[in-house]
Amino acid sequence: MAIYNTSFDAANTAIRAFLTRVGEYYLGRSFNTSNGKAKDDWTRIKTEVFKNRCAYCGEECLNPQMEHVIMFNRTEFGLHHPGNIIPTCKSCNKRYKKPNNTYFTWEEQLEKICQMKGQQEKISERKGKILLHIKTERYPNLSMEEQDAIRIIAESLYKNVHMESDKSLELYQQIHKAFVKANHMKKLGDL
Repeated sequence: MAIYNTSFDAANTAIRAFLTRVGEYYLGRSFNTSNGKAKDDWTRIKTEVFKNRCAYCGEECLNPQMEHVIMFNRTEFGLHHPGNIIPTCKSCNKRYKKPNNTYFTWEEQLEKICQMKGQQEKISERKGKILLHIKTERYPNLSMEEQDAIRIIAESLYKNVHMESDKSLELYQQIHKAFVKANHMKKLGDL
């Protein structure tokens, strides 16, 4: 949990909420993994599909973290959808970054982890399993037009939430100056 919250945090949360709703639109139902059918989906993905193992390193993982294969953010626009989530251990769920400060794709993440663990021979097998999972869960194969639409809306949402936060601060400052400070000065004058 963030200790210092900014308007950028609020904007990023709005993006994730939007991507959740788009994922649910394609899924045709809610995908709140804390209860109901979505919780059953997540349990099945962890236990039956990936056999209680990290999808990247293959280690046993009884309490895995949820990794969005296509990142769930404002640069990759991965949807919150059963076909876009895999179980990973805590260390594998931290995406590596490239020198240009962009994140690794899931394929690059998988390759890096397997190489670091001396498991190069497992890359193809694990990649195939993840790709089969994406296909089996019917993650939408978005057209370029759909991707562009999501990108344009997400960028607008990000800017608007950030801007509304700044406008709210300005409004508070005006109210404070007009009423709070004025009342404080009046009370001082009454003394």
